[in-house]
Amino acid sequence: MKLQVNETLPATTTMGVLTLRAGDLPALVTYYQQALGLTEIASDADGVLLGRAGAGLVRIADGHDLSVPSPSDAGLFHTALLFDTRTELADTVASALRRPEGRYVGAQDHAVSQAFYFQDPENNGIELYWDRPRNQWQWQQHSVHMTVDPLDGRAFLDEHLRHDELRSTDPATVGHVHLQVGDIASAHDFYVDTLGFDETARLGETALFVSAGGYHHHMAMNVWNSAGAGPRRDTRGLGRVDVTVPTDADVAALQDRLDAAGVPATVQDHALVTADPWRNEIRVVAA
Repeated sequence: MKLQVNETLPATTTMGVLTLRAGDLPALVTYYQQALGLTEIASDADGVLLGRAGAGLVRIADGHDLSVPSPSDAGLFHTALLFDTRTELADTVASALRRPEGRYVGAQDHAVSQAFYFQDPENNGIELYWDRPRNQWQWQQHSVHMTVDPLDGRAFLDEHLRHDELRSTDPATVGHVHLQVGDIASAHDFYVDTLGFDETARLGETALFVSAGGYHHHMAMNVWNSAGAGPRRDTRGLGRVDVTVPTDADVAALQDRLDAAGVPATVQDHALVTADPWRNEIRVVAA
């Protein structure tokens, strides 16, 4: 059943820190620092929080004793870092291209955005992107028009690259997180009907895009590599997806929805922790 408006996530919901579990923590931290210009914000015995302009983006935890996930497992498809300008995007893309530890996958124009794709040294997907202004996005009722048109990456860099050195003071945010799941119907049940995102686009039974507040997507789920996947094993790769809502009351409202749906969750320190049907851990925290 479709949730009522007051049962959906607040319009100002955003994505928070993405946690990765690394086989080689120091090496992966170094890659995210040197390739993407992230700087250390905090660290403890379990891992390192990295960000830009003082905002946390990616936390890398120690997972050296965990197994390597299969490409067909549920888990992370990519973490998408959003940049304010095409110059900041181009500077970061050029930096990532200079790092041989990672792998460049390609570039696409999605109508709402322009994006470049990489795999980090432990095969975690990364998207680096810039959004076109919202008044240029095309909506048909509640669905946003997104494309997978080719983007000439060389021409993009020729036009927008401005700095020889990557500037880690330029801001970035986790614009969205894209997951691999076992099936789209179950993903819709959890992320839309229970968690409270709005569906913004769908590719049949292969991919689902969801958001709050009219964004093109804060999260996506696909079965392109993982159709039929069951609950995840305890592996490297995705550790946790953080979602930020405005207040403790929003966390409490979500807890009520999860309780009504029979979805296990724990609440502590202004945050609710739960998991989707594939054991992808989701933490919703009050700003």
